[in-house]
Amino acid sequence: MSYDLIVIGAGPGGYVCAIRAAQLGLKVACVEGRDTLGGTCLNVGCIPSKALLHATHQLHEAEHNFDAMGLTGAKPKVDWKKMLGYKSDVIGQNTKGIEFLFKKNKVDWIKGWASIPEAGKVQVGDKTYDAKKIVIASGSESSPLNGVKVDEKIIVTSTGALELGKIPKKMVVIGAGVIGLEMGSVYARLGAEVTVVEYLDRIIPGNDGEVAKTFQRMLGKQGMKFILGAAVQSATATKTKATVTYKLRKDDSEHSLDADTVLLATGRRPLTEGLGLDALGVKLTERGQIATDKHYKTSIDGVYAIGDVIEGPMLAHKAEDEGMAVAEIIAGQAGHVNYGVIPGVIYTWPEVASVGETEETLKEAGRAYKVGKFSFMGNGRAKANFAGDGFVKLLADKDTDRILGAHIIGPYAGDLIHEICVAMEFGAAAEDLARTCHAHPTYSEAVREAALACGDGAIHA
Repeated sequence: MSYDLIVIGAGPGGYVCAIRAAQLGLKVACVEGRDTLGGTCLNVGCIPSKALLHATHQLHEAEHNFDAMGLTGAKPKVDWKKMLGYKSDVIGQNTKGIEFLFKKNKVDWIKGWASIPEAGKVQVGDKTYDAKKIVIASGSESSPLNGVKVDEKIIVTSTGALELGKIPKKMVVIGAGVIGLEMGSVYARLGAEVTVVEYLDRIIPGNDGEVAKTFQRMLGKQGMKFILGAAVQSATATKTKATVTYKLRKDDSEHSLDADTVLLATGRRPLTEGLGLDALGVKLTERGQIATDKHYKTSIDGVYAIGDVIEGPMLAHKAEDEGMAVAEIIAGQAGHVNYGVIPGVIYTWPEVASVGETEETLKEAGRAYKVGKFSFMGNGRAKANFAGDGFVKLLADKDTDRILGAHIIGPYAGDLIHEICVAMEFGAAAEDLARTCHAHPTYSEAVREAALACGDGAIHA
């Protein structure tokens, strides 16, 4: 079999690349070794975790807010097995949807694990396929940590955390990044005593500092505990329990925590094992990522790479954009990704969303900027819905008023951020947002108020 393009990996980057290339008239195949399409994101990542976050948020609402709205009755009981079944149904609907899209767009699914024996060749099992172009979109895997042996039962990664046999009474989360806080939030809502141990002196590194402090305080009110500036030394498990030992960086003192479950959430690394990159001569970065140029070309002619295996944030939508771009480049068009406008979202409650520069990066660059900030307590819809915690922060150039970044902590922040993304994509000023009519009452009015605060001032503050 011969193809114009073979994509290795059917995660968000890979399957989008394959479909886009097929839409542009190329003969395309996608290689995937899982029994289902969608990669980590749809099978053991973004989608199942959001299902559990949604379910447990409804539980939280029933336990804390229903009575105040006049909704009385016995509090709901958690049927963990049924909740996991709901999560599995969500996964199935999404993965089957990609199978349908492959058939609709005439993309061949080659089932198995791929390697690249030479340029223009992809081997899957005992079969070798010819390809004019190859795109590596094999994704990432959980990063290991010295002294922590994962068994996916007691000591788990995000994969094991999505299918625990029972709800733990005590959980220790190693790492205060997105994955750790989202999954920690799920189990905290389910009644677990959750303690997050983080090496740095703050949570969600890379995010706006003010947002991080506010977020930690809110999660603390929800029952999550934090031990910051702590270097984990080991995590050991028996048949039913685990012990985590750590040293505080400030004084080198050693401490330990017992837990029913330990979640290792210290980040992810490129998944390239088995592809044969060393033998092929593909150059890697110092961090083990596949080195590419601005057109996603690797050091081997005809071989490209996108998504988690290359530099940049490990986000599904970043991979999707790169999949679209590289498909268009291979088809002779001008594919492009604006890396300055890639939003990031944490799907706890409240949600946290960001795009562009932070105050910290602007100060480091010595750029003059102004801040427009508005609290959700001033938003009528948020107050009515018990969602008044948090704020919208807009950063704009001091002289030109051009929007440089935004940071939201509050209700549906992950949806609200995109109005600002579109504005940034078109080079809008804060005043452009401020002068755009927003429906009332909506959460989005808080975005407009933050934009107004960049000028003469918000109306409802």
